[in-house]
Amino acid sequence: MRIVQGVGWYYPDSWGGTEVYVAALAHRLHAAGHEVAVAAPDPSQRHERRYEHDGIPVYRYPIPASPTRAEAQGSTFVRGAERFHRWLEAFRPDVAHFHTFVTGLGLAEVDAARRAGARVIATTHAATLGFICARGTMMRWGTEPCDGLTEERKCAACMLQHRGAPRGAAALVARTPRRAADLLRRLPGRLGATFALPAFVRDQQARQRRLLASVDRFVLLTEWAGRTVIANGAPPAKVAVNRLGIATRLPAPKPGPDARPTTLPLRLAYVGRFDPIKGIDGLVRALTSLPADLQFRAELVGPVFTTGEQRVVDDLRALIGRDARITIGAAIPHAGVPKLLADLDVLCCPSLVAEGGPTVAIEAHAVGTPVIGSRIGGLAELVTDGFNGRLVVPGDWRALAEVIRAMVVDPRGTVDAWRRVLPPARTFDDVTRDYLALYSA
Repeated sequence: MRIVQGVGWYYPDSWGGTEVYVAALAHRLHAAGHEVAVAAPDPSQRHERRYEHDGIPVYRYPIPASPTRAEAQGSTFVRGAERFHRWLEAFRPDVAHFHTFVTGLGLAEVDAARRAGARVIATTHAATLGFICARGTMMRWGTEPCDGLTEERKCAACMLQHRGAPRGAAALVARTPRRAADLLRRLPGRLGATFALPAFVRDQQARQRRLLASVDRFVLLTEWAGRTVIANGAPPAKVAVNRLGIATRLPAPKPGPDARPTTLPLRLAYVGRFDPIKGIDGLVRALTSLPADLQFRAELVGPVFTTGEQRVVDDLRALIGRDARITIGAAIPHAGVPKLLADLDVLCCPSLVAEGGPTVAIEAHAVGTPVIGSRIGGLAELVTDGFNGRLVVPGDWRALAEVIRAMVVDPRGTVDAWRRVLPPARTFDDVTRDYLALYSA
């Protein structure tokens, strides 16, 4: 088969979980004898680029660095994306597989793939679940897990609060009768944009229906996400769940707790992007709140590609202050992650968003390291609270601090007990096998 993997960003410009996922899938498909290419929009360039990454051809097409609001929202054609459409016509893929939707990789590109004769598969890696959650986190008011059902007034109020409106005022504006709101949205500036949010939620619902009508299969990474998409009206026959797996070869697990019991100081880490939605500031607040004589060492590890990520790091340094137990480490290549995780006693995933993974949690289990974190998204399906790790309400740093304190006080009754019952790790060979079945259906 000729297969194109469409993704919103790619190596070498960025390397997060989605990039690792797409690269691993492309590599395995190529090894199985298929012709594979990766395509991604590129707001940093004015011309097309063609290069190879890990032996896989990559096509990058330029889009505006500063898109219009209509382009960013997907309500109009994105300048530059027509080059990708022409590339699709020339490549003539049997399968076009899209990973999440961003500016320059959206419904127009799904349509272009269908015109090129491709079977279209879409996998959503984000908590938006396609176009269901306008806020992009599946966190109601940013503080509590949402039920996942798109409702015009509910979602418009949540978005208004996300943009800075007090919760009460946001709920009041969202209750404006539709006819009045449609008139008020024509006002200039922020006032008009405020009353446009209910219409935006309706537009997102329409985009979700159009997406589901256009793709052959819509793939989710967790059972919860699959149920949520169906609850929002997706035809069950079009929905598939393909859980995350480890992209690297399964590493040898470290010695078990009988051979090497956990000792103090307890070693824990966060490994991932420096993004506010990852909840790292809550982890730091939890750590710095613990008594100075509590014996632990914590490291925050991740890449810094943007000024926004650097601001997060700077804010974290300010929160850490003089607490020498907590350090910020440089990013390491993905191939080095298993060793880093094996050297830990516990991995912390304090996310504030309903992620499909994170994959790093599966990688930690594979090497014998338990995980603590937020009771949301894929982590809530991977960790059984109190049995093979601990989960807390997203954003509750005080509860997280108590979990860490309990581990330090009794590592054998917590960490070592969890190490004995970690679940087996799913591999990317499993993921690829399931995709090939979808590609050929």
